[in-house]
Amino acid sequence: MSETRTWLITGASTGFGKHLAEVALERGDAVAATFRKQDQADAFTAHASGRAHGLLLDVTDSAAIEPAVEQVLAKLGHIDVLVNNAGYGLIAAVEEASEDAARAQFDVNVFGPLNLMQAVLPSMRERGSGHIMNMSSFGGVASFAGAGFYCASKFALEGLSEALAQEVAGMGIKVTLLEPGAFRTDWAGRSLKTSGDLDAYAESSRARKQWLKNELDGAQPGDPRKAAHAIVDLAYTDAPPLRAVMGDDAVAAVRAKLDAQLAELDAHAYPEKAFEFESVA
Repeated sequence: MSETRTWLITGASTGFGKHLAEVALERGDAVAATFRKQDQADAFTAHASGRAHGLLLDVTDSAAIEPAVEQVLAKLGHIDVLVNNAGYGLIAAVEEASEDAARAQFDVNVFGPLNLMQAVLPSMRERGSGHIMNMSSFGGVASFAGAGFYCASKFALEGLSEALAQEVAGMGIKVTLLEPGAFRTDWAGRSLKTSGDLDAYAESSRARKQWLKNELDGAQPGDPRKAAHAIVDLAYTDAPPLRAVMGDDAVAAVRAKLDAQLAELDAHAYPEKAFEFESVA
């Protein structure tokens, strides 16, 4: 790769996407960033003439993704780094959410990134280089009451990314899952969607909704701009990790999940010999 990078970042109007696009431009890189409103795209393009390219894209519009990628390639020549950042959280107990709400969560958090990866990979394979960064979450490793649909979407993204990393390992293409904890973005505020209000889940799903909206939103410990600097640094790393856990809370949650999983494996594993029963006369 060259001394600079060319990026395609989805969901750049706020949060991680916004800060990441800004930091990459400050680094001297070229950035194509997607927005849902034309005025936001135009303002981004004007931000750094010749190196910034804002474009309209709804990641759930599968027919629009390939033309958007072709537009970026025509404008900037190539894509070194794809960041699938666009996404949101749905908070509801498993019993509470409708099928439509669940599908909408997966359309944005799973199928949007999948379609973008499939659209970008041919040009990366042709060049023999590239880096795909998928915005997961510590919720892509450990699930929580009330967040089952969101976490399930991130679990799916993790599975796709882990397989892809193995498939392209010999092609010069790298894959990184970004697993942040609570950062000061709109995730727990404006972007958050909720569903259902069954009294049976007052202590789990409803309590999580109230905590996210009333206590966590705006008070998250993580600074997204600092995270953006770390993510840009990863793009300049020769051997980036498959998973980058970001934030003290995320590190603690992931470690606790893995420790619990190992303990359960030790206590309840069923190797082949466990099925060797004495015959009954």
